[in-house]
Amino acid sequence: MDSIIVTGNGPLAGQIPIAGAKNSCLALMPATLLSDEPLTLTNAPRLSDIATMTTLLQSLGAEVSALQEGKVLAMSSHDLTSHTADYDIVRKMRASILVLGPLLARYGEAVVSLPGGCAIGARPVDLHLRALEAMGAELDLRDGYVHAKAPGGLKGGVVEFPFVSVGATENALMAATLAKGTTVLKRAAREPEIVDLAQCLRKMGAQIEGEGTDTITIQGVDRLHGATHPVVTDRIELGTYMLAPAICGGEVELLGGRRNLLAAFCDKLDEAGIEVTETEKGLLVKRRADHIKAVNVTTEPFPGFPTDLQAQMMALLTTAEGVSVLEEKIFENRFMHAPELMRMGAKIDVHGGTATVTGVKKLKGAPVMATDLRASVSLILAGLAAEGTTRVARVYHLDRGYEHVVRKLEGVGAKIERVHGS
Repeated sequence: MDSIIVTGNGPLAGQIPIAGAKNSCLALMPATLLSDEPLTLTNAPRLSDIATMTTLLQSLGAEVSALQEGKVLAMSSHDLTSHTADYDIVRKMRASILVLGPLLARYGEAVVSLPGGCAIGARPVDLHLRALEAMGAELDLRDGYVHAKAPGGLKGGVVEFPFVSVGATENALMAATLAKGTTVLKRAAREPEIVDLAQCLRKMGAQIEGEGTDTITIQGVDRLHGATHPVVTDRIELGTYMLAPAICGGEVELLGGRRNLLAAFCDKLDEAGIEVTETEKGLLVKRRADHIKAVNVTTEPFPGFPTDLQAQMMALLTTAEGVSVLEEKIFENRFMHAPELMRMGAKIDVHGGTATVTGVKKLKGAPVMATDLRASVSLILAGLAAEGTTRVARVYHLDRGYEHVVRKLEGVGAKIERVHGS
């Protein structure tokens, strides 16, 4: 099993290119199921989760080709051979549930495995199912699968989510494009990934208004056509690499970054003493002083502080001056990185959904173990600023969400390597 070895090596300098958004691409790919014409995605990230979604779509009979070293995905669903998403594929990635809405909308039937839980909480799919039922779907849960039917096609309706869910909003949005009549999604997610999906669907002929707000209105059409669409910049990768010079010192430019993708996160960095400046190519990040100031963070749906940057932010705050409080309001059980940071000398006290971090002068390198995708990269960030060497085990999590992490950090001066079979 691979590990990543990081040695604290002082300030960083240079540029890091930011890839297309994993979470956006995973929603855009199932959109090919809505049309019999080709859908082409550019600026696609090269990640294991993208490969898993590719396998799932191909299992349904879709054609998916990775071009230009994987940065372009050419897809076609003109002749599907199956409407069943098998457990063996779905269990590997929760985003697999996003094929349910498109299959049901276009073909009037779908059988999709329930994805089950994951390391950072159950993340139930009941909101996806309730949204489709509001559009007239007939659902039967048996043997671990959702058996969905809409014999006369889906019908427009009002879907009011009890709380914000990005995945449920995406599934309902795609399904509604081919539903008869008007569908209104209330308390819809506002994330940039939702906006990106809506823009792609509009290029395919969908009639959508209100994306980026909490109310999205979709007027169903008879069919969608092909399109070419660039995947939006990955704001979580962006925020992660913005924290590298914040933790280590130095000055790094994040190519393709935009402040409006991470306004709340940038505000917290400013409060902590990190300067973020927009440039012609992206965002330039550097410390204002030698030490970081303690800040309090509460994770919230967009446009609030992203839960997917909480672990990385904790790594930064372990050496801040003072006491920081991080409150996790999106997912339960998302502080599993805290004990590993404590192995490096961090002072962290976790009670339920709240972690109190008392800054120390310096972290010390240690063998640590990644528990999930974001936790793994938080440990790498911590290792960049620690004294000595840090070995991060179980880094296969990284491959799900970070493209060429070693190469990108090496490019700005980090002392980091990936070792195989250890």
